[in-house]
Amino acid sequence: MTAQTDERAPGTDADVPLSAALRAGTRADHEDAERSPFVEHLVDGRLPLAGYADLAAQQHAVYRALEAAGDRLVAAGADAGLVFAELERVPAIEADLTHLHGPDWRARVRVLPATAAYVARLEEVGDDLPRYAAHAYTRYLGDLSGGQVLKRMIERHHGLDGDGVRFYDFPQIHKLKPFKDVYRERLDALDLTPAQRADVVEEARLAFRLNRAMFADLGAAHLS
Repeated sequence: MTAQTDERAPGTDADVPLSAALRAGTRADHEDAERSPFVEHLVDGRLPLAGYADLAAQQHAVYRALEAAGDRLVAAGADAGLVFAELERVPAIEADLTHLHGPDWRARVRVLPATAAYVARLEEVGDDLPRYAAHAYTRYLGDLSGGQVLKRMIERHHGLDGDGVRFYDFPQIHKLKPFKDVYRERLDALDLTPAQRADVVEEARLAFRLNRAMFADLGAAHLS
């Protein structure tokens, strides 16, 4: 008897919660992004403060595009409860940029080519709820999870305390794990076809690759 191979695209099995399909389907891409030299230098304290400040500038461009897409979905009544005011990051990033670059930060920061490509993709697909969900999942769940560990390392390595790392603070969310559970429940409740579920997983994989490309640009700029 010949063994049968399941060749279904990741995420198409309706019996698997979408959040679980996303976690499994993006694991390798997530690990590749985490292993980028820029991230490794950031984690172990070898990245100069200027490199972290440049990362904040790239995050500002990305989150402006992501949150503008979320605002459009809310205005259209098409967000399916997946856009949370508690997750808004742009004001916090702007406070960090003021601290890191000075009050004239808008004239001093630049958007790197890989970041511009990332923003272009968000602008292209952000009005499509499944693809928005893919990008929001990769960003916000990461901020609420590994981002909290990263915050402590950045504070320790660069002597920052509050100012400069506001991006990682979620003052409106009092307990992170219950909030993350609610977020995953909203993802799992999305009414999607098998093809749309597969699109969500593939778009999330692309989001991690776009992140990795952004880290490569940052590494080229700040790692000797």
